[in-house]
Amino acid sequence: MKTPSPLGLHGAGLGFRRELIGALKVQVPKAVDFFEIAPENWIDFGGASARDLRAFSERYPFVCHGLSLSIGGPSPLDEMLLTRIKSFMKAHDIQLYSEHLSYCSDDGHLYDLLPIPFTEDAVKYVAARIKRAQDILETRIAMENASFYVMAPINEMSEIEFIRAVVEEADCWLHLDVNNVYVNSVNHGYDPLEFIRQLPTERIVYLHMAGHYREADDLLVDTHGADVIDPVWQLLDQTYALHGACPTLLERDFNIPPLDELAHEVAHIAQIQAKYPHARHAQRA
Repeated sequence: MKTPSPLGLHGAGLGFRRELIGALKVQVPKAVDFFEIAPENWIDFGGASARDLRAFSERYPFVCHGLSLSIGGPSPLDEMLLTRIKSFMKAHDIQLYSEHLSYCSDDGHLYDLLPIPFTEDAVKYVAARIKRAQDILETRIAMENASFYVMAPINEMSEIEFIRAVVEEADCWLHLDVNNVYVNSVNHGYDPLEFIRQLPTERIVYLHMAGHYREADDLLVDTHGADVIDPVWQLLDQTYALHGACPTLLERDFNIPPLDELAHEVAHIAQIQAKYPHARHAQRA
């Protein structure tokens, strides 16, 4: 049995995309408990788009997953964007905002999510920016582990050490992307389960699942454009066994199939969650 959380967030979710609205108006799949949106793609829209969003946000919990805050970037933190996101979240009663633990701007948008060097200075710099974001939003936010393809030569610590240090220093939540862990484990040669085992359970409030593209045996690209593969499903199951069945969302941003095909994967998330009846839920700060 699924029990509502203090954030009203539990179970399995799906990204809310304009391409799916027509089908969702006909019927929301039973397995879908909540939706996620990128606030940057909705804040400035009125008219039919705003009405469509309102019709669903009045009936379902939503999560905001940011695209462009560039929390690790050198440019000043975009406090105006955060102020607008705060108003947007209030308007739609959205309780959770997450962002990527990466950066995407340097005197202009770089149109990609780039890794932050794993250094002590970076921990302090990023944590200070997260704290400022939390002050503006007046809530604790969740930072998502990012996929990356090149190790910075100036790294002073491992990826897991960096993530643990940032969320502790910033006193923020952790948004765990299971597919990103798998992608990085192949690209950088580590054990994905051991990586997940070392994450702080008490910080994890939200999970992502997605597909990827295999460029080579030792190079995976996080595309969100394919079905989730069996090893990533297995890793999700193992993650629940270690940390509990947190609210989990299926990401699909490219090569988007019909809603019923996406619903099948969302239902698979729910089936795995059902193995762990004492589910964990997203928490209010």
